[in-house]
Amino acid sequence: MNTKSMSDFKHVFSGIPNSTSKNTYSNILHTALMKTPLGDMLAIADQKHLFLLEFVDWRGLMREIGHLRNKTNSVIFAGQTPPLVSIKLELKKYFKGELKRFKTPLSNVGTPFQKQVWNELKKIPFGQTRSYYDIAILCGKPTAFRAVANANGKNQFAVVIPCHRVINHNGKLGGYGGGLERKKWLIEHEMKYR
Repeated sequence: MNTKSMSDFKHVFSGIPNSTSKNTYSNILHTALMKTPLGDMLAIADQKHLFLLEFVDWRGLMREIGHLRNKTNSVIFAGQTPPLVSIKLELKKYFKGELKRFKTPLSNVGTPFQKQVWNELKKIPFGQTRSYYDIAILCGKPTAFRAVANANGKNQFAVVIPCHRVINHNGKLGGYGGGLERKKWLIEHEMKYR
């Protein structure tokens, strides 16, 4: 692990309570750092589901971890669980061009509309893109393309729920929480292996 990755990783954990915390938590989540060609990713899971997968340099990571801890009343420790092992293997295959659909079980924390958008994102075929407007139509709300963009921004599973496959109606990339260079790389990577 390079020095920058290690400092980013320590920064992420600086706000996570340790076992000496006096708060009482009803759940325990575990986290692991995963290396990818686009930078390190942080994954958080319990024994059955993945709750979060994001690049460690994403500016909203600490906020998202705090939201997850509050929503699930959880404490988070480094460790391994079946979903963390699964997603690590799947990411390796994805980046080699050997995996087109992720099967690690997810626990989505969001509004009904956000979940509807995320379900539509999972239906976008590998190596293809759709516009925010296309997704709004598929959700039955053709004027809600801005709400679709907001739901994309709330996606807790970078790469796995492929919000990188959603572009502007004019064909331009649009936004991406992981950065436009990553979005461009992911789209080109998938087109190469489709």
